[in-house]
Amino acid sequence: MRKTLIVCAIALALAACDRTATPEAGRPAAATTASAADITAETARLNQWFEKKYEEQLHFSPIQLTFQGRKDLYDQLDDMSEKAQRDQVAWQKASVEEMEKSFDYAKLDDEAKLSYDLWKLQYENARDGLPFLVDGYAFDQMNGAQNFLPTFLISFHKVEDEADYKAYVSRIAATGRAFDQLLERARASAKQGIRPPKFAYEGVIEQSKKVIAGAPFAAGKDSAIWADAQAKADELVKAGKIDAARAAALKEDARKALLEQFKPAYERVIAWSEEELPKAAVNATGVGVTHPNGKAYYEYQLRQMTTTDMTAEQIHELGLKEVARIKGEMTALKDKVGFKGDLQAFFHFIDTDPQFKFPNTDAGRKAYLDEATRDIDNIKKVLPKYFGLLPKADLVVKRVEPFREQDGAAQHYYPGTPDGSRPGVYYAHLSDMNAMPKPELEVIAYHEGIPGHHMQISIAQELTGVPKFRTQAGFTAYAEGWGLYAEWLAKEMPGTYQDPYSEFGRLSSEMWRAIRLVVDTGLHAKGWTEEQAVEYFHANSAVPLTAIKSEVRRYLIMPGQATAYKVGMIRIQELRKKAETELGDKFDIRGFHDAVLGGGALPLTLLERRVDQWVAKQKAKKA
Repeated sequence: MRKTLIVCAIALALAACDRTATPEAGRPAAATTASAADITAETARLNQWFEKKYEEQLHFSPIQLTFQGRKDLYDQLDDMSEKAQRDQVAWQKASVEEMEKSFDYAKLDDEAKLSYDLWKLQYENARDGLPFLVDGYAFDQMNGAQNFLPTFLISFHKVEDEADYKAYVSRIAATGRAFDQLLERARASAKQGIRPPKFAYEGVIEQSKKVIAGAPFAAGKDSAIWADAQAKADELVKAGKIDAARAAALKEDARKALLEQFKPAYERVIAWSEEELPKAAVNATGVGVTHPNGKAYYEYQLRQMTTTDMTAEQIHELGLKEVARIKGEMTALKDKVGFKGDLQAFFHFIDTDPQFKFPNTDAGRKAYLDEATRDIDNIKKVLPKYFGLLPKADLVVKRVEPFREQDGAAQHYYPGTPDGSRPGVYYAHLSDMNAMPKPELEVIAYHEGIPGHHMQISIAQELTGVPKFRTQAGFTAYAEGWGLYAEWLAKEMPGTYQDPYSEFGRLSSEMWRAIRLVVDTGLHAKGWTEEQAVEYFHANSAVPLTAIKSEVRRYLIMPGQATAYKVGMIRIQELRKKAETELGDKFDIRGFHDAVLGGGALPLTLLERRVDQWVAKQKAKKA
């Protein structure tokens, strides 16, 4: 899911493709001490250059432009080919060479030096990923274009006039070209024996069939995409932009594109997946076993996802240590509520007792959404006590669309627009309410919503004091580390985790991420099978078995991604503890959080540098 600009766009990933590096390498040597005027001038010149270059880079991806609320290239989809990906990396290389020749690093202020290092680092990460382009999965049950493109068209392609609708139809028609490019990449991987597990193909087939079920593809009620096409045209009539006759003609254009380009594209994906299905592993194991260069690929993925140089063995041992620690806290809470029995019995009680479940009905689903919204609204009231920077964009809680909903799948967040005109969305999979236990509702709302992903991503997008490319950067360890830190931070806020079982839900969430360290490395570095991973997860958590199976399947098709959460959280906690120790009673939680969030997403090494600079400034003020 976190591969390069193209595939990251497909995945709508919260955490991106970048890792730590050694920013000193290749840096121009400092000749003389720069004056304040020199620093101001060189910094301004570099920032202007970044704006120009980022605008060039954005035009590689019409999808990213749309995510940012822009209508440039509005009738196009990204070029999904391997050649396009390599072309982007070549462009990045040329841009870094231009930057190094054109600017004096010694004459930049601290923030500009971070930007300089980050721009170069993003290229180095993309460059280092070129040997592994064949290792990624073009289609899978989590991140495939079969899910993404309908979601993108329905939720992100806004239609405000007739030209927007024509662009919408053009994008529907472009699905065929995009899918064919991805199929070509899938075939290239398969020739080297690189395939996702059987369940991934089954998910792609099921999801694809759902997308093209119903009108206009077959008898039955309107498909989601056709219902959207009609609704968008009808809204133009209501707004007085077109008349009914023109709306009918536009709908016919959309219907034709759906039948002549969109449907055949999905049928080709289904046919390919059905052809590959018998060749795929049933009880799958990780890439270290299944890929020809799997060991090197997984090491690369770990560097990408954690933005550290931690080895698989170090991450595995950290996970085992964290699992043991959190188990101790869970046992203490079990005893506090008076439960008679061991921790395994308590897990079973939480997992099976009806008091911890919402009804598996529409009323139960509404109750879940309403309660999550209430928890988020409570946090909103106290945000100014903990943050100086606050997001402009609102947040809404929604159920995942039926064509991509999966029992027990993880909740997730889609960002709003930088100008706040489109809210961020916290999406919940509610097809099986038995997989959505009440004790975990609150902590997930904090992680995906506020003070978690919505807070971090919205603030980043709305920043004005850094180059725009930094407002859109993504690093998994930073973003997911912040999300997990936000779960822990919420404990300090009034009105949270009032029920001891909600506190158990918070511990369960942290345990979930600790288990990920063990299971992800177990699968991809130690050769564990899917069954072994499920068994370990089930033995150490109260997570419903449906959700556990979905989680392990996620790890199998996204190697390394699951390790970023706990690594990132621990590093942010360490930075806070360090700042508290050095500043004593002068420590300001608002200032610390603004230091963490106010520079956009960063690899953990550069985040530490930024926080250290903030601490130094606070000490200088104190002096």
